[in-house]
Amino acid sequence: MARTLDVWFHDRKAGRLTQDDSGRLIFAYGPEYLATEQRWPVSVSLPTQEKEFEDAVTRPFFSGLLPDEFVRQKIAKLIGVSPRNPFSLLEAVGGECAGAISFYPEGEPPHRENPDDIHFLDEGQLDEVFEELKRRPFFAGEKDIRLSLAGAQDKLAVRMIDGKLALMRGGAPTTHILKPLIVGQEQIKDSVHNELFCLLLARRCGLAVASAEIRFTGKQPFLLVERYDRQWQGGHVVRLHQEDFCQALSVPPENKYEREGGPSIAACLEVIQKHSIQPVPDRLAFLNIVIFNYLIGNADAHGKNFSLLHENGMPRLAPAYDLLCTAVYPDLSAKVAMRIGGKYLPDQVFLRHWHRLVVDTAGAKRAMEKTLAEAAKKTIDQASTLRVELTESGVRADIFDAILGLIRTRSETLLKQL
Repeated sequence: MARTLDVWFHDRKAGRLTQDDSGRLIFAYGPEYLATEQRWPVSVSLPTQEKEFEDAVTRPFFSGLLPDEFVRQKIAKLIGVSPRNPFSLLEAVGGECAGAISFYPEGEPPHRENPDDIHFLDEGQLDEVFEELKRRPFFAGEKDIRLSLAGAQDKLAVRMIDGKLALMRGGAPTTHILKPLIVGQEQIKDSVHNELFCLLLARRCGLAVASAEIRFTGKQPFLLVERYDRQWQGGHVVRLHQEDFCQALSVPPENKYEREGGPSIAACLEVIQKHSIQPVPDRLAFLNIVIFNYLIGNADAHGKNFSLLHENGMPRLAPAYDLLCTAVYPDLSAKVAMRIGGKYLPDQVFLRHWHRLVVDTAGAKRAMEKTLAEAAKKTIDQASTLRVELTESGVRADIFDAILGLIRTRSETLLKQL
């Protein structure tokens, strides 16, 4: 028997997501939505049209709103559905997703936010909250909690209200993401200080990046990341729309790595060229993030870690996020998620491979060389300064030295090639 969910977009019913008798997903925009002036597409892969979209295009986008496989399995077990059924998962947890989309049963209006939705979290009890997240990602299965975020890490979307953290019920919009230490993977140590350093460094190097700060419970540090897809407007939290590059390219989230069929650097540049309202600066900004990820040793910059941010239906490259120096963990793969000039291993990347990321002209190659030199010099200088300033402010971690050492090695290697 076919089942249907209403798809709400910017607080308007945009269309319907249907699961047919065979389990295939079908999306169709509603005629009322198509008749409006602001008939913005929910994805560049799902342009506004009367014709419905078949499973091959529908499934990658909507499944991309859900967590990665391991987290998805835990949520599915808690709510009693199959982890391979994105429809049932979105039905249960799709009230507050990335971007401006939410899901409700057919004919049911969206939840209207009220004071009872706010459940303040006692920061003194956050250790208990983080322990609960290991068992119940996003508090799945708890009454009126409908949260979903992509990714493999335990985390929690909350709202910051007058400096206090609050869990929101009923699918009410959130403003921040709590990211505790990655546990269960002994090879990844002190992920919080690692990501903090990389995010702060990216901003110092001139990249648009998600804002973050470190906080501490009685037992551990955690990262508090401000959502760039949420804004306070007139005393209310407003959702801004975003989609990651896997969604934009109709790539299933389980294939997010290039070697598994996921987006390549060239494919990402093509998405920007085709859909961004300012393609030239956004292409340059994307390449700067690619260079930065190489310099900090982030091998996990896959297609779901780059996004388009839609403002009034007009896409731009979103701020960088999920920046982590994976190269300091010897047990993790050294292969980068997207090949640089045809190479997966960083120590096999030379100047000629960077040249392949731009058009084959002398001018473009010189411009790339200039960009590489500036990035290498700025990254190592800013990393050294940041290391000192964090220590002086009382934020100390052994991993800072490891990251700094790796950045110095890669920057010096790159500069020698120029």
